[in-house]
Amino acid sequence: MDENDALNGQGAADANPQGEQPNQTNNQTMESLLETESLSVDLPQMGEIRTGTIASISSTQVLVSIGAKSEGVISGRELEQLPEEERAALEVGQQINVYVINPEDSSGNVVLSFRRAQEQMSWDNVESMVSDETVIESTIVGFNKGGLIVLVGGLRGFVPASQISAARRSQASGDTPEARWQKMINQPISVRIIEVDRERRRLILSERAASTESRASIKERVISELEEGKVYTGRVTSLADFGAFVNINGADGLVHLSELSWDRLGHPREILAVGQEVQVKVINIDREKKRIGLSLRALQDDPWKSRMEKFSVGQLVEGVVTRLTKFGAFARLEGDIEGLIHISEISDHRIEHPKEILKEGDVKTLRIIRIEPEQHRIGLSLRKVDSAAFADKDFKMLTQEYRSEISDEFTPPEVHDKSEEDSSPPGDSGGEEDSQI
Repeated sequence: MDENDALNGQGAADANPQGEQPNQTNNQTMESLLETESLSVDLPQMGEIRTGTIASISSTQVLVSIGAKSEGVISGRELEQLPEEERAALEVGQQINVYVINPEDSSGNVVLSFRRAQEQMSWDNVESMVSDETVIESTIVGFNKGGLIVLVGGLRGFVPASQISAARRSQASGDTPEARWQKMINQPISVRIIEVDRERRRLILSERAASTESRASIKERVISELEEGKVYTGRVTSLADFGAFVNINGADGLVHLSELSWDRLGHPREILAVGQEVQVKVINIDREKKRIGLSLRALQDDPWKSRMEKFSVGQLVEGVVTRLTKFGAFARLEGDIEGLIHISEISDHRIEHPKEILKEGDVKTLRIIRIEPEQHRIGLSLRKVDSAAFADKDFKMLTQEYRSEISDEFTPPEVHDKSEEDSSPPGDSGGEEDSQI
């Protein structure tokens, strides 16, 4: 019995030479596995587009495997809105793109949309087509009183009557939209995108822009003739979030959003419209990539420069601290004019951060130490306010202000011409005396 116990003990020792407890080892392994697995799970996020595989299809819902060991659901109104032919085309095992509406609803399901995914991808696609000047072959699917409706990648685009080709407009006749456009439905049409506004779901197309003869050869010719720095008359052909395209002599150039105006703009439509005639300056020509950079702002007076005429280097000014950064503090002098107080110009002794001396909202007397008109930059100093180097300039400015005040205080009163008083007709002043006698 003792011998058997000894053998059992020896076997246990051989199986676990380190003397570790088996349960502890298993627990550590399980914890590490769970931690690794949780880190590798790619959970779906709201607004995300994912590629999934259809797991099952029923009359009320479609289950889609989207990874993360979970399935999402396309059901209810979303499923009802799918055209019958699209629903019939769905098959188990088919890969589709889906839009995550809700990562987890009250029942713990991931709610998906097939149509939203198609729509978002279509908007991404048409936005890229604007800058590429892509010509799209499509079909007329409808009309309204203003023009034609054309499908582009699942989106309904509008071709205004002014953007329909002359040949097609010649076929239109009648007093009503039905009489003019009805017979054109299902006809093929080539269009180019001239305006995209995803937020307003606005997609404007042009048949005229797509049917321009030999557009590539025309652009090459125009680029060879254009000169940087010259001003040309052009017409706005399309608008996008990043700028406006303007046609000059048959070739489109881009006016970037930053080159539209000295004022801050959110979208080109704030100041431009498709078809508008504008004066633009050529600021860049990339002959290799066949790109033309244009500017409207370059033809406008820089308001910053005119506002800066009252300031000069060495001048003392009053500023309100607007924000603090690691490298310094910004101070507003007046209106939207801001200057930078570099951290080295805040104090005579070394500081690690401007907040040691300043805080937002502080009103400080500052000295202008640098003006860079082209870069719209003003350098300010707090530590040089009492600098001896500017004593002479300060004295002269104080003298000028004092003389101005003295001049205003001792301006002689308005003098009346005595001859005007004596020039009244004889008898006027004596009339009262006569009447009193």
